[in-house]
Amino acid sequence: MISLQSKPTVLLLMTITGAASAQDLVEIEVVGRQVNLIGVATSASEGRVSHNELERRALLRTGEVLESVLGLVATQHSGSGKANQYFLRGINLDHGTDFATSIDGMPVNMRSHGHGQGYTDLNFLIPELIEEIEYRKGSYHADVGDFSGAGSAKISTLEHAKAPEISVALGSFDFARLLVRGGVENTLCQFIYGIEHQVYDGPWDSVNEDIGKTNVWIKQQWSSGDDDASLTFMAYDNSWNSADQIPERAVNRGLISALGSIDTTVGGNSSRYSLSANWTRAAESSELRVSAYGIAYEMELWSNFSYFIEPEGDQFKQVDERRIYGGEVAWESFGQLGELEMSNTFGSQLRVDDIDRVGLQSTSRRQFLRDIRLDSVQQWSASLFWQNELRWTERLRSVVGLRHDYYDFDVTALAAGNTNTLGPNSGKADANINTASLSLIYQLTENHELYAAIGEGFHSNDARGVTIALDPLTADVVEKADPLVDTLVSEIGLRAFISERLNATIALWQLDIDSELIFVGDAGNTEDTGVASERYGLEVTGYFQFDDRWSMDFEYAWTDAQFKTPIDGSREIPAALDNVVSAGLNMNLNDRINANLRVRHFDDFPLDGGALADGSTMLNFRLAWQATDALAINLDILNLTDSDDRDIEYFYESQLASETMPVEDRHFHVFEPRSLRLYMNYTF
Repeated sequence: MISLQSKPTVLLLMTITGAASAQDLVEIEVVGRQVNLIGVATSASEGRVSHNELERRALLRTGEVLESVLGLVATQHSGSGKANQYFLRGINLDHGTDFATSIDGMPVNMRSHGHGQGYTDLNFLIPELIEEIEYRKGSYHADVGDFSGAGSAKISTLEHAKAPEISVALGSFDFARLLVRGGVENTLCQFIYGIEHQVYDGPWDSVNEDIGKTNVWIKQQWSSGDDDASLTFMAYDNSWNSADQIPERAVNRGLISALGSIDTTVGGNSSRYSLSANWTRAAESSELRVSAYGIAYEMELWSNFSYFIEPEGDQFKQVDERRIYGGEVAWESFGQLGELEMSNTFGSQLRVDDIDRVGLQSTSRRQFLRDIRLDSVQQWSASLFWQNELRWTERLRSVVGLRHDYYDFDVTALAAGNTNTLGPNSGKADANINTASLSLIYQLTENHELYAAIGEGFHSNDARGVTIALDPLTADVVEKADPLVDTLVSEIGLRAFISERLNATIALWQLDIDSELIFVGDAGNTEDTGVASERYGLEVTGYFQFDDRWSMDFEYAWTDAQFKTPIDGSREIPAALDNVVSAGLNMNLNDRINANLRVRHFDDFPLDGGALADGSTMLNFRLAWQATDALAINLDILNLTDSDDRDIEYFYESQLASETMPVEDRHFHVFEPRSLRLYMNYTF
């Protein structure tokens, strides 16, 4: 099936690259995805996104920076302070279970989190301070372990000081933002900083989001001879109210509008404080990299997805209080094996999650009713990895990776709906996993490179599921979850780079997951099905620089996803997006005016119970004007067409106050209506 669908695309790619080669090429500034990765990349599905490219994008929420990853969709079914829900390669990643994200060497994914395994909340980032996003689809890199099934993204922050700048933004629905950023540098060191505060009420009928987000980012860098070092402090604090997903029948009956809410008292607050250090020493034939970090994190999240099934209502609170410590040491050497050029990287990673409280409580209007389950978790992991790159000929190279991970879980049950479960649900466990990867890369010409890769990845499961024995409410015996769930991914691909005029890739891939996770609507999280799944797909990218004023990028991802064994008579995997398109048109109208139009579309996709969710299309627009050398003005129009498409949709049981029993129904969250945001940036 793949070969039939991909043949026209291959022909189109060859035609375009040939046409570009035959034309006279103009000198164009290399920015964003125009960087040539031939001779560097391990697969066709990895890439880099630059600071300049991110600054062109109009963003509604910070988490949308990950939509710069080919085929990744970032949606939201709740308030702006909660982590986005992500989709990639036909996987409902929930909030990040199979996509590993890091920033300056610090992991973002949260293990054994109160809301979901791998929880990836990017609200602590200031988008303007991102230097680059390096994304890697698949599991072909030995330095990435947990949550790597679908891929990973390494986010690096600014490394060079810029002139002090103040940015003030005002927009629809009482949006306001203040950003102060800048830096000071001399021959030995650089001091870089950013301070952001944002408020936002949102467009919802009966909920004022009342966002109050503050970010502080301070980075000190030193350079001396062969040594580079940095120390970064980040602080984040946020509180919000939520307009969660709503039942379709409530809208059809006129009880609420599409912008309404059933429970108007849900929301949350969260904070994250971190200190990280990085040191690199470069020698003539080797490089040593050392990093360490400490993170203090808290979250309280109130949700209600099923409304009134229980007599006192179904609102619940999820809590998470933890400290995270860890680091990495990696040594890369460059040499030869006989007459062959070779590099070897040896590394070790350590991570400790010291979780004081993680749990679920029953609440009403944010008032505590009873504990459902509350635990203390001590979880740590250690890993060793080795990666070898060998250049067999001028055109052929290989990349081999081996990795070993060890995990230790220690759970102490603090409270539960049934106190008889406290002892049985406290416990210890450990697990280890070995993974490997192999990539073969052949450079056809100076402008074309072929890739074949296969690799193993994995994600850890929640420690509480690993040690559980009894249901914390009913005391029924339950099955323990596998500590570590492995994945196997493979792909073949082609990359074409024709000067800076055209950068295009095509990849055919397959992904097997040992145990699929699915979303549980009335609990608001995911559960392990214990059933394996398989996916395969096609991805095509094209980045075209027509001349020094006009450029376009186009990304298409197609996926077929199925359970290997039917669940409830169906092999369809709920929330597996099969067609995703993202495209952008950038226009340098003159030396001072730039415009960027972006569209993101995904098709209808399957839900539980055989239902089909509607697809959606979103257009965003940014107009940037450099009014003077010091003053820049940006106008963002979000949801340009004022679409009322659904950002996300689920199918499960819920009960309204007027109903006597639960009803299966679609539950959805619509796009926010068209809004304008005006940014005024003054550089001193």
